[in-house]
Amino acid sequence: MNEVVTYAYAVARDADGALEEALAGLPGIADGPVHLVRAPRHREVVVAVGPVPEPDFEEAALRAHLEDLEWLESVARAHHRVIEALAARTTVLPLRLATVYLDDERVRQMLDARQEAFAERLSVLAAHTEWGVKIYVEAPAATDRPAAPPADTGLSPGRAYLSHRKAQRHARDDAYRDAEEVARRVEDAARGHAVDRVQHRVQQGELARGPGENVINDAYLVPLEDGEDFRADVLRAGEGRSGVRVEVTGPWAPYSFATPPEAAPLKRAAP
Repeated sequence: MNEVVTYAYAVARDADGALEEALAGLPGIADGPVHLVRAPRHREVVVAVGPVPEPDFEEAALRAHLEDLEWLESVARAHHRVIEALAARTTVLPLRLATVYLDDERVRQMLDARQEAFAERLSVLAAHTEWGVKIYVEAPAATDRPAAPPADTGLSPGRAYLSHRKAQRHARDDAYRDAEEVARRVEDAARGHAVDRVQHRVQQGELARGPGENVINDAYLVPLEDGEDFRADVLRAGEGRSGVRVEVTGPWAPYSFATPPEAAPLKRAAP
């Protein structure tokens, strides 16, 4: 049994052979070195790989690790570090977290078989970056214990309590209606710059670290020259609603667009 297997970080185009320098000394997962694998033919498209301990990535162990947020964060940070180093030099197709092969030769065979598809996708994503847009509703939760109702309403304690609960529900409903309006405005603003969009599942539980409830979690593919205008226009579209918060992150390597989306692409809005 091998002691290590090959972890594949990303596919990239290395037209001038400069990526080896970008990866020199960069620690990957488990502080392992990172290097490039090239296909026998069309050697310009490469895969960044590195050795990882085999026991950590066996099927049963990996299932358990994916529930371990500390382990998962460590792997995700190393994965992202390698991809960012590549993205600073060239167009990158990030591979899914925890993509492993038996050895480098298996990676080489995979790359050789999918060479044309990778080259085509790299051409589509050239000079584009990914931006994340999240919308949060910051309304009182339905299960929150309400504050004591005002004492001077002239109502009995029971009716005052019910009246206060009703007002609280209305405030929450208003916040969600505002969020729908903000979502429409944000999407319109994003369409003015983006060439594609992926709608991710909203974040809940441990992944939802910020305040409020995440109700929109989208990724947009934006031309490099439009990045800052995209950020400014989306944030502006999210203003004016106190119970709704818009968060824009990026620019990132195109994690969400490494494989062609099944849905029709989001084209620029017609004038």
